[in-house]
Amino acid sequence: MGKYGCIGKKLTHSFSKEIHNELADYDYELIELSEEEIQPFFESRDFNAVNVTIPYKQTVIPFLDSVSDVAKRIGAVNTVVNKNGVLFGYNTDYYGMKALIERLGIDLRGKKVLVLGTGGTSKTACAVAADMGACEVLVVSRSKNGDYVTYDEAVTLHNDASVIINTTPVGMYPECEAKPIDIESFDSLCGVVDAIYNPLCTNLVLDAKAKGIKAAGGLYMLVMQAVVAVERFLDTAIAKEVADKVYEDILNAKENIVLTGMPGSGKSTVGRLIGINGYTFIDTDEEIEKRCRCTIGELIANKGEKYFRDIETEVIRDISALNGCVISTGGGAVLREENIRNLKRNGKIYFIDAEPSRLIATCDRPLSDTKEKLEKLYAERIGIYRSSADVTVPDMEAAQAEAEYILAKRRELTV
Repeated sequence: MGKYGCIGKKLTHSFSKEIHNELADYDYELIELSEEEIQPFFESRDFNAVNVTIPYKQTVIPFLDSVSDVAKRIGAVNTVVNKNGVLFGYNTDYYGMKALIERLGIDLRGKKVLVLGTGGTSKTACAVAADMGACEVLVVSRSKNGDYVTYDEAVTLHNDASVIINTTPVGMYPECEAKPIDIESFDSLCGVVDAIYNPLCTNLVLDAKAKGIKAAGGLYMLVMQAVVAVERFLDTAIAKEVADKVYEDILNAKENIVLTGMPGSGKSTVGRLIGINGYTFIDTDEEIEKRCRCTIGELIANKGEKYFRDIETEVIRDISALNGCVISTGGGAVLREENIRNLKRNGKIYFIDAEPSRLIATCDRPLSDTKEKLEKLYAERIGIYRSSADVTVPDMEAAQAEAEYILAKRRELTV
């Protein structure tokens, strides 16, 4: 005995260990099990308490001695506690999902809700939506089955839905480009909730935010369900202020700080100063040069600007999948919408708005090696810089002041 952890099929994407390490003083393991290993694991009862994730939230139920009313109603268990050899099953996802919807300020009363997916988390979302007053809750499936509606039917017959809740793994790391549904046809949407937390913002969430719709990924849900799980594990109570502080800490540790701006605006200098606070600093131009084994000037001279931009997009896509980084981008990175979207999946963009008079042309930047080129680029790009940024950093006397400004704004955005 003495084991705490999370069981699932694939757990490389999981943040659960870090969350539980902040919430409680016990060793928490990530335990990957195959279907064949589930029964022996529960029959041995050699653990104190475990969380259960995809795809075993329904699989584990027959091995339990008691299931809570909420878990029984939903038909899914994500928390199992061993009390003197008796296994009790709970569904703490219910409380996490409810907390996320409340945090977003989405009122489900009288609303039509579409729940994407048919697994255990789908059943949880349906129960939460019903309890929060939704007038109609429809489950969307890839195949026509019973009361489910298909994705085609969702788009054509139910595009008056007010809220979409995604409980499928579509869009989860490492397949971040995918999205379960296109929301373009849903003119009545007022909220989008995605249970996926890695990346922090899926394409589904980014699409919704771009349309001004309240939307969020599942990190807050993950932390809040973990809070309730720890309360079950240890028979204790955790204050909301403590729970919210843990969420803020996890988000700060995971969310990237992305710096954009003109060549010579000081992004790398500011980025390195921020990196001192425990973040990994990455300069995309330096990564391009490592990958191509030549300078950017040589790359553009030999292969052309388009080739350079293609390599830049590849590098940004790869780096954007990381967590806890300060990413200094090249001056033209924002020219491609794909780059902006990739950077926003796991990060916030901070535009360093240096005055044109402060920018200095240098020969190592072939696209801005004269004052005239710099001024022309500034005029062409300033609108994109400002519209793509989550925060615009005003021109300041010192890089340290800009770094401190960014860290202060980051704290504000986290709360």
